[in-house]
Amino acid sequence: MPTFSYDALIIGSGQAGNPLATALADAGRRVVLVEENHLGGSCVNYGCSPTKALLAAAERAHHIRTAAEYGIRAQEPEVDFPAIIARKEALVQHSRAGVRSNLTQEHPGITVLHGHAAFTGPHSVRVTLVEGDEREIEAPLIFINTGTRPAIPPLAGLEAVPYLTTTELLDLQELPEHLLILGGGYIGMEFGQMFRRFGSRVTIIESGKKLLEREDDDVCAAMQEVLAAEGVELVLGAEARRVSRNAAGQLTISAHTPAGERRLHGSHLLIATGRTPNSDKLDLSKAGIKTDEKGYIRVNSSLETNVRGIYALGDVHAGPQFTHLSYDDYRVVRDALLHGKRRSARQRPLPYTVFTDPQLGRIGLSEEQAQAQKIPYRVAKMPVRTIGRARETGRTTGFWKVLVDSQDRILGAAIFCAEGGELMTMFQLIMMGRLKYPQLQNMIIAHPTWAEGINNVFAKLQEPE
Repeated sequence: MPTFSYDALIIGSGQAGNPLATALADAGRRVVLVEENHLGGSCVNYGCSPTKALLAAAERAHHIRTAAEYGIRAQEPEVDFPAIIARKEALVQHSRAGVRSNLTQEHPGITVLHGHAAFTGPHSVRVTLVEGDEREIEAPLIFINTGTRPAIPPLAGLEAVPYLTTTELLDLQELPEHLLILGGGYIGMEFGQMFRRFGSRVTIIESGKKLLEREDDDVCAAMQEVLAAEGVELVLGAEARRVSRNAAGQLTISAHTPAGERRLHGSHLLIATGRTPNSDKLDLSKAGIKTDEKGYIRVNSSLETNVRGIYALGDVHAGPQFTHLSYDDYRVVRDALLHGKRRSARQRPLPYTVFTDPQLGRIGLSEEQAQAQKIPYRVAKMPVRTIGRARETGRTTGFWKVLVDSQDRILGAAIFCAEGGELMTMFQLIMMGRLKYPQLQNMIIAHPTWAEGINNVFAKLQEPE
């Protein structure tokens, strides 16, 4: 088996590994990147890009279905589901081609290998190529960017039924008649609303007492109300105990709920109960790399593992799993290795958006977090319908909630509103600039925009109840 030496080895073509490969190559380093599946990682192939393409199609269908509210007569939309999937696939293929070109043509000094990598020592890896050949690779710097995969719960009968993860659901060619979704996190909610708007019946089964368990109760209640109003059935506090399939192909989940035992029937089952790290097939023990009890690779504030020169980037290490944080992992490592600038990966803001309609944009502390940390705060809450832009567009569902500290600065915001992610980013900028809320009340903001709410949201700033 031949041995090859490089300055840096990157395992996984994700949102941290790809830009790191180009940055190191541009700095004159010889880089090899190993990818077992498609280039681009989860975001390009089965995460952000494809799901948001499908959500855009679902939103168009909803616009047509509700056009009469705006004085436009329209027929019930005819959903061509294979065409929707084909559009999504074209976008994915375009992104994959862009990643491949970036790595193999635009930046000399990068070698891309398609195959499986496994450690043979602290700084050596065996790569089994898709063609079957093997080669040993040695490098003083190694970066693990292998991401996660869907976690499959120990549900009785699951191994005997044709369940789906989000990866398979994105490639369906038929619209489910009745989609059962096991899990009420942001994935379950986005797909639930999406397929309901496509015309499927949808039931979300969640073991907790509310959807989005990490959010404040008022945010969860508002989200649940929106989904229920569109016809999504929510079964909360439900412990799924068994799944089965009859001769006609119907799936049945037996669940214990606060109302007693229930048998929930559907044509398709989506498992959306979380993710598990792709660290178990890398032979980490041969390099001495430590993981936590769930298999996530342990890293320090610089994203370095317990083995010097080996780093873990993106979702494969513990912490929030978002593309933008994976990309920031790349920046943390790039700046430390190439620019001599050290920054802790533990001290950074966490903005995120749930892409339901309306969106939920979140930055900073929630009320529950502020209370748990015993941080004094006041809260401003404003219904979306008070914003002129909301009334004019008819998108009046939701509210803004902003937490303010004792120094009149923003602690956090939950923006459940049309364009909630974009509006949340404005609050993130406000927090970075350490502006005080009275300054925001007196800003001149173009009319009529969603952003005008920044002038008004603080009108009823109150102590928490």
